[in-house]
Amino acid sequence: MAPHLNTSAARRTPAAKPSTADKLLLAAGELMIARNSPDVSLSEIAQQSGVNAALVKYHFGNKDGLLLALLARDAATEMTHLDYLMAQPITPTAKLKLHIAGIIKAYHRSPYMNRLIHYLLHESSPEAADEVSKFFIRPLLDFHRRLLAEGVAAGEFRDVDPVLFYTSLIGACDHLFSGRNAMARANDVGPVTDEVCRDYVAHVEAMTLGGMLITKRIVNRE
Repeated sequence: MAPHLNTSAARRTPAAKPSTADKLLLAAGELMIARNSPDVSLSEIAQQSGVNAALVKYHFGNKDGLLLALLARDAATEMTHLDYLMAQPITPTAKLKLHIAGIIKAYHRSPYMNRLIHYLLHESSPEAADEVSKFFIRPLLDFHRRLLAEGVAAGEFRDVDPVLFYTSLIGACDHLFSGRNAMARANDVGPVTDEVCRDYVAHVEAMTLGGMLITKRIVNRE
């Protein structure tokens, strides 16, 4: 069955019992965080939420529809932040620093986000993949294009391909969370705490800006 692609399902009118939909979304997110994977079943989601599994079809169509609605809910918040950030009267470098911190904090709140994106893009239906591209990938890539162009025009950034930038930045931000289990086994590291998150923000900021900023050379004339 193809997923029901009504991404506004979590915002239904009171007659459609939005509290039930919210419980299902919350349960799905909690299970994916605990499992470190989007591989959760409807019965597990229902048990976690205390809601009858049959209500998933009523609100979302099927499990993929529920996961799509969860991602759409989270993405809507992040896309609003991007629009606000782009409109701020600050330098492109300052915007990029805030953007890096925002991505990592978003993954800290919802560490399942990038794996859920990959699942819906590659293991779900073509309709779900199109929806994810429309409400998440394209807006984020467009933000990167605009920010990079603004930085080049201001003389702050070197010219960087937006697709390569998106790939490297999103991959770096996500891997702190998606690769944590592997790092724990290889190097005995602990969970991602607020302190680890802050340290990683500073690290990715230094790595990214180190490769992007145009340094102005001062030539000493004698």
